[in-house]
Amino acid sequence: MNFPIDSAIAENRTLVLVDGSSFLYRAFHGLPPLTNSRGEPTGAIFGVANMLRKLQGEYPGAHIGVVFDAPGKNFRNDLYEHYKAHRPPMPDDLRAQTGPLLELVRAMGLPVIRESGVEADDVIGTLTVTAVDQGYRVVISTGDKDMAQLVNASVMLENTMNDTRMDVAGVQEKFGVSPERIVDYLALVGDTSDNIPGVPKCGPKTAVKWLNEFGSLETLMRRAGEVGGKIGENLRASLEMIPLSQQLATIKCDVELRLQPDDLAVQAADTARLRELLTQFDFHNWLKQLDSAAAGQPEVEEQGANYECVLTEAAFERWLQRLRASELFAFDTETTSLEYTKARIVGVSFALQPDEAAYVPLAHDYQDAPAQLSTDWVLARLKPLLEDPRRFKLGQNLKYDAHVLTNHGIILRGGVHDTMLQSYVLNSAATRHDMDTLASHYLKYTTLHYEDVAGKGAKQIPFAQVDIERATRYAAEDADVTLKLHEVLWPRLLALPSLRALYEDIEIPLIPVLGRMEETGVLVDVFMLAAQSGDLAMRMAEIERQAHEEAGEVFNLGSPKQIQSLLYDKQKLPVIKKTPTGQPSTDESVLQELAEIYTLPRLILDYRSMSKLKSTYADRLPEQVNPLTGRVHTSYHQAVAATGRLSSSDPNLQNIPVRTEEGRKIRQAFIAPSGAKIVAADYSQIELRIMAHLSGDASLLAAFAAGADIHRATAAEVFASTLDAVTIDQRRAAKAINFGLIYGMSAFGLARQLGVTREKSQLYIELYFQRYPGVKAYMDGTRELAREQGYVETLFGRRLYLPEIKSKNAQRRQYAERTAINAPMQGSAADIIKRAMLAVDSWIIESHAPVRMVMQVHDELVFEVSEAVLEPVVPELRRRMTGAAALKVPLLVDVGIGNNWDEAH
Repeated sequence: MNFPIDSAIAENRTLVLVDGSSFLYRAFHGLPPLTNSRGEPTGAIFGVANMLRKLQGEYPGAHIGVVFDAPGKNFRNDLYEHYKAHRPPMPDDLRAQTGPLLELVRAMGLPVIRESGVEADDVIGTLTVTAVDQGYRVVISTGDKDMAQLVNASVMLENTMNDTRMDVAGVQEKFGVSPERIVDYLALVGDTSDNIPGVPKCGPKTAVKWLNEFGSLETLMRRAGEVGGKIGENLRASLEMIPLSQQLATIKCDVELRLQPDDLAVQAADTARLRELLTQFDFHNWLKQLDSAAAGQPEVEEQGANYECVLTEAAFERWLQRLRASELFAFDTETTSLEYTKARIVGVSFALQPDEAAYVPLAHDYQDAPAQLSTDWVLARLKPLLEDPRRFKLGQNLKYDAHVLTNHGIILRGGVHDTMLQSYVLNSAATRHDMDTLASHYLKYTTLHYEDVAGKGAKQIPFAQVDIERATRYAAEDADVTLKLHEVLWPRLLALPSLRALYEDIEIPLIPVLGRMEETGVLVDVFMLAAQSGDLAMRMAEIERQAHEEAGEVFNLGSPKQIQSLLYDKQKLPVIKKTPTGQPSTDESVLQELAEIYTLPRLILDYRSMSKLKSTYADRLPEQVNPLTGRVHTSYHQAVAATGRLSSSDPNLQNIPVRTEEGRKIRQAFIAPSGAKIVAADYSQIELRIMAHLSGDASLLAAFAAGADIHRATAAEVFASTLDAVTIDQRRAAKAINFGLIYGMSAFGLARQLGVTREKSQLYIELYFQRYPGVKAYMDGTRELAREQGYVETLFGRRLYLPEIKSKNAQRRQYAERTAINAPMQGSAADIIKRAMLAVDSWIIESHAPVRMVMQVHDELVFEVSEAVLEPVVPELRRRMTGAAALKVPLLVDVGIGNNWDEAH
């Protein structure tokens, strides 16, 4: 996208105006919560600084102004007291970064502008108009849609966070109106984040339709009587407020400023101050670049890295000899697909020492691509090394690469390290565990992203069509960064023996186990799913009919806006919770509470449940069946859930309901092959058993040791009754207490679940703690320990860090306290079932049993077992699962057998 060529551009009179406030918030919410070595937040600083450096590189010689909102109210608050009234206060972690960021920007030599009484938008608008008058072209770096009103032939918007640019044609394409009509458009649709009223129920399509039909907002208002229907009524009812909305949305372009465009030339950086700040923030990579520049060396952005593209047999043999001589090497594959069942290798990369790596392109097929080595020849040469049990291989998410190698007949063997799992075991909650995020968090280095070499969205090309030179930079960097991460993370694990044991004894050995489960997959009856889809569609239609009848009108049950209007504006149901923008909430927890009293919310929930089952499972599962195997092959993720639990995707097997008839029907489609049965083995009440073990409460231990119904036993204790006299309602209450307390449920939450008063639920909790004092002591002690050390641990040493356990924000602190109590139980349960998987898998391999582990869901393992060996196999499965941990109470495993998952559960 280019500006017109004119004399001003030829003279390089370019002004870049940065919406610093917009990017500050977006960096804070969009990037991982990075901290320096002193625990001070730095993520927003890192994100904004990188964007500024990128802009400097894109527009060398340009004038640059970085504009931030000044503290305090502005003139729009005087116009409308509710303007931005619903916005929450700036988070403490963001406020702590604002001052240091301003210092950093100034040290970079960039002018910082803050004007009281107006917003950053108004400063940018005024500078834009002035600069254009003085012959500048203007680039506004922002993610704010309001800025589109400033675009013209000399003004362009650039969103540095997603690399998009917008000129006059781009505004028309995105919004459906020209820049001159953006204010009219905003006045109609309103803005919930800024609390600009707009016209109720007028969305973007309606606004565009009106403006294109009537030409302007002024004409539309004058002819409002011509607009029919309910929306016309809304328009006419809003005529008095529309001018205010228009005024609030208009960027003020005549602010009296101390600085003019000519004053915004970039100054020389204050390198001494910059070095101090970069050291304070632990921005090591930038420091290296600064030191290299001071020494007259090339920028370290090139990393001093030696990345070789291997195109000849001689070069490959040279690398192969080095790999054979190494104790450990980083290895990575570039492929045709992210789906492991379909992926084929496009190239391989490896690294032996930091800043030195190689990429071997094998299947790049774009026009004029250079000749490459044969895939079969290279993989045949690598196969003995990759399958050598004595060699250590290092990867990032190595399970995926192992799948890809399997597709080419190579079984990855030997010692392995995985930087994703190293980071996850060290601190599961500190950051995401993908390589780009880890590089940013631990190395303070911004990697080359896949989109940087392959493009985005519809224009993204397959990696096989990426230019080999760019592919080498990307692929070799992957191996190099993985090696550097290992050099940072592995010593930290070595210093923490319990975490090292968790990594080496559970997480790493689990990689091949999960890999075998994924490759095996699970058999699905697509014809049964098709029938269930039809049944769900009919059920949804019936619910929809009932909902329309109950509402007295037709509405879209899938539209939160229409539901919101119907429940709160028309039916006047009580508002239980509001969204961050101040609107009445229609989320599931709110509807569930309303559904206890009102029929319509219950129907909406039923409809949502049926719709989700239909779209996510009945319709989607058949599409996910591999045509070669007739099975669905999920992906299990070890490094997602903070507590250590596995999760799955494509399909997500964790969320198939088991308590509803429709959910169980979905499970009926997971079937056993001919000659086999489905065996489901499920730990019984494992988290309550872990609670008994951890708390050491005598009554709980005695109840489990006696094999009692724990909920009935709890009811007898709480309600001072004999076991035989416990009623159904008392057992239900006791069950809610048992599970509620380990999940940190409050008296209010328990009252809502049981349908009793808060006073009564509080009494139940007090009676529970009187009968189980060990549990109360454990909870109090755990909260205190978490405050002292900042983390809690599972039975096997897994840690969950709780950075907000001392937060001044009561809500965040209380959430951290609830997590402190629950995490040791959830995490211990996760560790136990992982240990069980390892034990069962080892037994299957050693005994050559005709048994296949096909699914892991919550506390349950699902197997395909040959009918001929059911009798001896079931006790073996139970024995290995109950032996996965030694607790003070027995582990109990319920085993079911059936032709499908539902029958076996």
